[in-house]
Amino acid sequence: MSDKTILTVAMMLAALPVAARENIQISGSSTVLPYATIVAELFGENFEFRTPVVEGGGSGAGRKKLCEGLGEGTIDIANSSSRIKQSDLDLCASNGVTGVMEVRFGYDGIVFAALREQPDFVFGAAEWYRALGAQIVEDGKLVPNRLRDWSEVDPSLPSQEIAAYIPGTKHGTREVFDHNVLLAGCKATGAFDLFADAAEGDEAAKEEAAESGCLTLRTDGVAVDIDGDYTETLARVQANPIGIGVFGLSFYQSNADRLRVYDFDGVTPSVESIASGTYPVSRPLYFYVKLAHLGVIPGLREYIAFFLSDEVAGPDGPLADYGLVSDPLLHETQAMIAAEQPMEPLSQ
Repeated sequence: MSDKTILTVAMMLAALPVAARENIQISGSSTVLPYATIVAELFGENFEFRTPVVEGGGSGAGRKKLCEGLGEGTIDIANSSSRIKQSDLDLCASNGVTGVMEVRFGYDGIVFAALREQPDFVFGAAEWYRALGAQIVEDGKLVPNRLRDWSEVDPSLPSQEIAAYIPGTKHGTREVFDHNVLLAGCKATGAFDLFADAAEGDEAAKEEAAESGCLTLRTDGVAVDIDGDYTETLARVQANPIGIGVFGLSFYQSNADRLRVYDFDGVTPSVESIASGTYPVSRPLYFYVKLAHLGVIPGLREYIAFFLSDEVAGPDGPLADYGLVSDPLLHETQAMIAAEQPMEPLSQ
């Protein structure tokens, strides 16, 4: 970050009342929200800075807000449960946000949970695709999905109407669900190959068409997108006792008195199975920092270092108590943020 950039932002802020920008402003992922809230509260208690303001809204929405521009009217950090895209970085650059630092602070898993009185379900990616995909394979052909009962999806599953509450498309959790569950299940059932065979064009075009087909869900009410946070998903599951919801591991753990969690592909979701890489539906968690605001927004540099400290993000820190799986490469990330290293362009 150049001295000129720092001076420019400082001048923008100096023209406004100091009181308007005494807090760090953070927005984004509902998955990261509880972790960031814990850190913000601890930061406010232990430093001579105001407690940061942390809001949700979804990973994509947070990244978009980060890229709106520079100055006191824009946020400083975007929380994200999926990695930033080059299109986000391009938007940032077009609005003068030319330095963004990527901070990976740990791992989380997405889990499938229902009310405690629900029966046992043994499923994986294939069963979830057959339950929710708009088109599925029957007798070697793609047909519209009209399955209504889990026992129709697989005879070994309980006879119970399919009702799934999944993250809406603006959530980072949805990207993990799409690729680690739906796309994997589509390939496992042979639907991906059939979508590709039916498409025109070269191999790249066929693969793109196949992926689009795999990620197209039925629209008959069996799969319900939840645009709010996990509390809304929990409310839907409580209102419909046969519903199965998709949650973050940490949210499930804090609601284990009301929910039961299901194994996925024979693996029980836990801190241990995510840390070892054996649980197949896990993902890294990030936040993205506007480098031009470092040294301008009071406490921003200190907040980031505090968040990534061994005492906070390490395996014995308070975030681990809420389900965060500490990053084995945490010390490398600490060195990167100490150097205030901006992201390089991503491959398209």
